Amino acid sequence: MQYLLSVIHDRPSLAVPEEQAAIDVFNDRLQTEGYWVFAGGLGMPDTATVIDNRGDEPLITDGPFVESKEFLAGFWIIEAPDLDVALALATEGSRACNRKVEVRPFL
Repeated sequence: MQYLLSVIHDRPSLAVPEEQAAIDVFNDRLQTEGYWVFAGGLGMPDTATVIDNRGDEPLITDGPFVESKEFLAGFWIIEAPDLDVALALATEGSRACNRKVEVRPFL
């Protein structure tokens, strides 16, 4: 089953070099052990654009869809045999990136 591990960020800047090095080690482990599907870091919320095309005309606004101290800074998509393995990997990922990590299964 695939899981999304979302990195929850609440600081004014992104990863410092030591954190990035730990993330690289964790990424290597995910790849070596066959859990890796895809991962990526995201720009700061002020680089976001939100598009809402549910009405008569599309509405395009700069900035995140919600104002918050916490935001999604990056993610891993992993393949794990069950939730217990996904939670264990997310625990290691949280330590590596020094951030909270949310785990959600793909439907």
